[in-house]
Amino acid sequence: MNNMLEQTSVSRRDFFRHVGAIGGCGTLLGAFPWLQSCSEDEKKEIAREKVTLAVIGTGSRGQYHLQNLRGLPNVEVTALCDDYAPHLKEAAALYPAARTYTDYRQALENRDIRAVLVATPLNAHPAITIDALEAGKHVFCEKSMALSPAECLAMYRAFKRSGKVLFIGQQRLYDPKYLRAIEMIHAGMLGEITGIRTYWFRNNDWRRPVPTPGLERKINWRLYREFSGGLMTELATHQLQVGNWAMKMIPETVSGFGDLVYWKDGREVYDNVSLVYRYAGGVKMTWESIISNRFYGLEEELLCSSGTMEFEKGKYYFEEIKPASGIMQLINQIEHQVFDRVSFAGPSWVPETAVKNTGYFVTDRVSSHDGASTTGFASDGSVELLAAFCEAAVTGRPAPNLVEEAYYSSVLALLGLQAMEEQRIVTFPDEYKIPYLNFA
Repeated sequence: MNNMLEQTSVSRRDFFRHVGAIGGCGTLLGAFPWLQSCSEDEKKEIAREKVTLAVIGTGSRGQYHLQNLRGLPNVEVTALCDDYAPHLKEAAALYPAARTYTDYRQALENRDIRAVLVATPLNAHPAITIDALEAGKHVFCEKSMALSPAECLAMYRAFKRSGKVLFIGQQRLYDPKYLRAIEMIHAGMLGEITGIRTYWFRNNDWRRPVPTPGLERKINWRLYREFSGGLMTELATHQLQVGNWAMKMIPETVSGFGDLVYWKDGREVYDNVSLVYRYAGGVKMTWESIISNRFYGLEEELLCSSGTMEFEKGKYYFEEIKPASGIMQLINQIEHQVFDRVSFAGPSWVPETAVKNTGYFVTDRVSSHDGASTTGFASDGSVELLAAFCEAAVTGRPAPNLVEEAYYSSVLALLGLQAMEEQRIVTFPDEYKIPYLNFA
């Protein structure tokens, strides 16, 4: 973990140097307003200030952030809060000097705390975030925002009233390979977007060990509707955001099916979902998740008239590829001559030219510790997102459009859940639409 931090989280300036090498820093800042640059005076201020931070929720995700925060220069974790003693004890071992709380409201009363990081179960996000903003704290809240569109809207309005910084945990917005891929898409490099396929496949029961039966719902909260929307709020929000980002708009409708197919163990959330989001003009974005088979992993595939983008792999492909070698073209011609005479293989079936489309990487290839060739950057954007939040908390300047990206992905995930539960096509309600600069 420390080696990873040394590579990815030294400072935000290093991050901008990386993205600048990919596509030109000025271009990226113009296309993605949350990647705002700081003035020279602000850089000096950031260099000498530390944000005092309280981490509320010290389970697996909270401790992941605590590990990453250790490598950032502009933050001091001064408080930890959790109502589950074992998690709080583990977090305190990482930060023994931090004050501990079991009630987040007591932490918010501490005037020495300037910012909070919320990594609690989803159902607690709205109350803690709104209370923290109203207490004058800057807030980093994990995704999704909330369990209902109304709660998401309440969080957004509290943010707008407060004048404080709010970040939501959508790390792809700071992932260099995603930034470069979106830049290429918006520049028209692959032509017109005609379809979007997204999926996230796993093979595990998503359960965690429970010391006593009475703690089942507290520890495995992701499996129960009182606390979570399951696959939609825990996974889909990441990938739905990418589709909106690429399209520069939100879908008009969503329909789909959700079922409990394999993990019939008392959980209340689906383990198998399939949805279709439809944009104006007819482009569809599909999202599928099954957690009883991991063969295809996860990916966001953008299908365009002149090519295809695979965001997670960091690769793109042109429809027109280099011609085959002379000998392969000759073989292909022979195949055409043979099969064109076969009755079952008329014009509806033609052998593909024998060339494999291997595509291109959106970023330069780099070497891993073992010398193997890999792609992209060591980080997925999580550390950069945290670093950006800490710096924004120092300057007090919110990142433009960042909350809006997260808001729409959260609401769309919840509308997808509604469509599955009610078994109907759901239209995006006008009352939940908010202004967003990137939507043309």
